[in-house]
Formats: sequence, structure tokens, C-alpha cells
Amino acid sequence: MALIALTLSNWLKVPLLIFLLFEGIIAGPEVLGIIDPTVLGDGLTAIVSLCVSVIVFDGGLNIDVRHVRTIQKCIIRMVTVGVLITFILATFASMVVADLPFEIALLFGALVTATGPTVITPLVRHVRVSHKVSKVLEVEGVLNDAASVIVAALAFEWVTSQLSGIELIGFFAYRISLGIAIGVISGIILKKLLSQTFLSEQTVRLLTFAMVIATYVIAESLGNESGILAVAIFGIIVGSSNVPHKSTLKEFKADLVLMMLSIIFILLASFLKFEYIMQIGLAGLIVVLLLIFVIRPIMVFISTSFGSFNTREKLFISFVGPRGIVPASIATYFAARLNELGMEGGNALVGMIFITIIITVLMTGLLTKYVAKFLGVIPMEILVVGGGEVGTILAERFEKRGENVIVIDSSEENCTKLMKSNIRAIHGDAEDVKVLKEAGIENAKYVVATTDQDNTNLLVCQIAKTKFGLKEDQIVARVNNIENLHAFWDLGIRSMSPAMTTALVLDNMVGRPHMFSMCEVGEGADILEVHVSNPEVSGKAIKELKLPENSLLLMVMRGDKSFIANGNIVLEYGDIVTVIGEGDSAQRVADLFEK
Repeated sequence: MALIALTLSNWLKVPLLIFLLFEGIIAGPEVLGIIDPTVLGDGLTAIVSLCVSVIVFDGGLNIDVRHVRTIQKCIIRMVTVGVLITFILATFASMVVADLPFEIALLFGALVTATGPTVITPLVRHVRVSHKVSKVLEVEGVLNDAASVIVAALAFEWVTSQLSGIELIGFFAYRISLGIAIGVISGIILKKLLSQTFLSEQTVRLLTFAMVIATYVIAESLGNESGILAVAIFGIIVGSSNVPHKSTLKEFKADLVLMMLSIIFILLASFLKFEYIMQIGLAGLIVVLLLIFVIRPIMVFISTSFGSFNTREKLFISFVGPRGIVPASIATYFAARLNELGMEGGNALVGMIFITIIITVLMTGLLTKYVAKFLGVIPMEILVVGGGEVGTILAERFEKRGENVIVIDSSEENCTKLMKSNIRAIHGDAEDVKVLKEAGIENAKYVVATTDQDNTNLLVCQIAKTKFGLKEDQIVARVNNIENLHAFWDLGIRSMSPAMTTALVLDNMVGRPHMFSMCEVGEGADILEVHVSNPEVSGKAIKELKLPENSLLLMVMRGDKSFIANGNIVLEYGDIVTVIGEGDSAQRVADLFEK
């Protein structure tokens, strides 16, 4: 079944979890009756726990805190203040709209604070949104899973045991502290073990898998519901370290997670009974829509109010809030416990959670790509080879204009400097295909070779062209020795020589200083090519437009023809306009022309 879902996902370019969800419902007792998860008894809890621990660890493994420094405050607010806002508003909405008892509404509010990396991570990797947007969503998903479990456990203990205020604070603080402590200890131990040169790749994989399970079990045995936080912290520590075998570990975990994701989602989806959803009815649908279009945007805009995200990015983050495995697994567990205790509302809780999962997964899975395009949060993927002075300045400019840029450099010192400037860097040899793949060359729109070694630049360009199919206009190279220019040109590689370019510029500046006055503002200016796609701009003359100060239209390209921009030119839909502007004025012009 999982193979069918995977095949359909790859063929239709739709997230895997949508097919797994429907396969579980169809295979469950409500339709075909092929799968009956109740026969597993208590074994189901063990299977779910095992799968969730590995999935959450994998989510943490793909997070490098050194690459998210600029959004750390936003993430912290989202997993603290944001969780609290979602918890309170979702509880209130489910009480008022769906008429759930306070205790059940409290459990629902706690469970839907989790956004789930199992759904978000594949989505953002498929859509390729800007780096800071994808990272805030991924980190939020990993940490919110842990936060949701603890908040839900806290609410459940209060509902079933009526804990006092001091006991609740102690319950919460103990599990948070325990999860962090065990996660940190496990991370330190694994880092030291992986640094041993005698370990084979197979041993590394088995050792890591065993440690993930051990971390979860130890944390759970010492404090119920702290295991997910422990494995999340464990994964983040390993993911943020330069340990050997890290790429091998990620490849292994990717396959393992896919298998476990398929198992757990099909099993949990088969739990769904249509009568649970029918009992909730239209009121449940309204609660979910409020959660998507009101509660989450409120949480996101408050949590990111002092961050570097613009309105379009905040709207995209608000839209991507699918719920996944953790709410489903814990809801089914809570329902069983409530039934054992003779308390009503367990079935309503499961129904509400599954309605939430189905709608949020379907909406985000099917519409995320279109929403990202509409909001304009899909930048170019640019790979820069060489983290020296030229590569660093270039990467900083790309990063500043909102592109997804990553730098490869063989110097660990250069990589450290880049990461301190919040630029993603890969330490390794760019001539190695594995390093290029790790840096994301398969998704790159441009490859720019900037090292001071012509042989390296030439080889990287050849690999990009022959191995990964990049076209001539997607590859740019720096040529240090003028005599090597023809070698690059003969291979169809766009290249330039710093020495020759400097000489040409200086030659033209002598006696014609005003011609190159743009060089004086180049450090603080941007030159952009913008497609005219805004109907409000199309059909108007340039002189009719209210352009931002410190901006200038240089050229208009229409088909194969180019025109020097002047006030009388009437812009047409599809024109390409070249804009120069200081500060953010060029980007503001781009926002005006594009829709």
C-alpha cells in the first residue's frame, strides 16, 4: 500500500501523506476491513511510539541551528507564546462553535498546537520556498510536536486527576527539563561515538537507531510524555554538529522515516470511524476553518511581529499549518483512556482531530505550491562555489535580495565566517559530486564558481553541465588567469576575468567619470529584471507610474526587442523591465510590476 501511495505521489506531484491517509481509511474497518488496528492491542502504542521517535529525530537531524540564527527569536516565540495562543483560542472555538465539553475542548486545543514535521518537511522541500521561511516551519514543526505532547499530557492529567496549580507547574517543568537534559546527553554521547574513525557506516546507522530508541524509552520511563522532546533535542544537536557519517546517516534515516511514516499513518487513519465525524458535523468543519484562517494567522503575526519576515512570508507561514501523526496518535490514546475511566467525549475528540488532520493536510498538500507562487515566496536556488572574498560578497548580495543561496568552501574557517553572517555553508571539496548534491545542486537554478583556482572552477562547471544538466545560461565562472578564458568560452561557460574587467572599467572611467557613476552606488543598490504581470501596470505609460524614490527604469525588453526606458513607453503584459534602485527601492518596483 505504501508503495502505491509513493508511486502516486511521485507521479502526481502531490504529498505522500494524502494518499497514505486515504489508503488507511479505505483499508480500515469502515470500508474494506483489511486492516483492524484494534487487534494489536497495547502493541499499537509501542509501534506508534517507535515510529514517532524516529520521525521526530529525523526532523531534528535536518535542523542546523547555525543556519537559523536570524529567526531564532521568532521560533522561540512560536513554540512558547504561539503554542499558548493556539491552545487558548482553539479550546475556546471548539467549546463555543462545536459545543464540546470544557475538558474535551481543552484536550483538543492542546493537541492542535502541533503542526507536525512529517507533513511540513516534505512540503517545503517540494515547493522550495525561501530558506528562512522553510526553516521556521520545519523547526516549529519539530519543537511544536514536543510542546504539544507535553501540553496535552498536562491537560489530560488535569482532566483525569484534577491536579492542583503547583502540581501542574511541577509536572510541566519536570518534563521539559527532563526531555532537554536527556536529549543533550544523548547528543553529546553520539557525537563522541561518531568521531571514532574505526566505525563502519553500517555500525553508525545501527548505533544511531539504537540510541534514538534508548533516548525515547529512558525519557518516557523517567517522565511520561517527555520522550518526544528528548529525541527532538537529540536530533537538533547531532544535526548542528560537523560529525563524520552525517550524510550517510541522513540518507538512512530518510528511507527509515518513509517506511515508518507509511506504517503509522495508515494504521492511525484506519482507526477513523465515520460516525465520529458525523456526530461533529458542520460545527467541526467551522472550527477547523477558524483554526486555519483565523487562529493560526493571529499566532503567526504575533510571534513574528518583531522578526525579519515580510507580510507575504507571514501569510504563507500562516497557511502552512497541517496537523499530522502526533495529534492522531495521542487522541486515539486519550479516547481509549477516557472510555476506560467512564468519561464521555473520547469519540468526539478523535472525530475533531481527524477532521482537522484531513482538512489541513488536504489544503496544504494540494494548495501550498499555488499559494507560494501567488505570494511570491519561491526564490531562486543559487549555489556559490568558493567562500573567499568574492564568494562572500556575492552570497551576501544574493541573501539580501531574498534568494536561497548556499556556499561550498574547502576552508572550515571560511565556512564558519559565512555561517556567522547567517549564510548557509557546506565545508567540503566542490569537485566531489556528493558534496555538490549535499549543497543542493540538483535544485539549483544557477551555479557560480568563484574560487581562485581555475582548474576547480572549470571542473565544477563541467560537472554542473554534464552530470546535473544545467544549461549554459545557468553557469557563471570566475577566471583568474586571462590565458584560461578561452578554455571556459570553448565549453560554453559564461565567465569573466577580474583583471580584464577591472582594466576595462578603469579605462572607461578615465576621461568619462560620469558614465560609471553607478559603481559608486553599487554597494547599496540592486539591479533587477522584472516581469510585468500586474494588470494595474500593464497598459500604462512609464510616466504615469508612481515609482519609489531612488529607483530608475533602465530598459524594457519586449520579445526580441529592447528599448531604452523613457516616460512615453507603454508597458505591456509580459515585458521584462530592468530596474536599478538604492536600498529596497528596486524590490519595491518589482513588487509593483509583478502580481
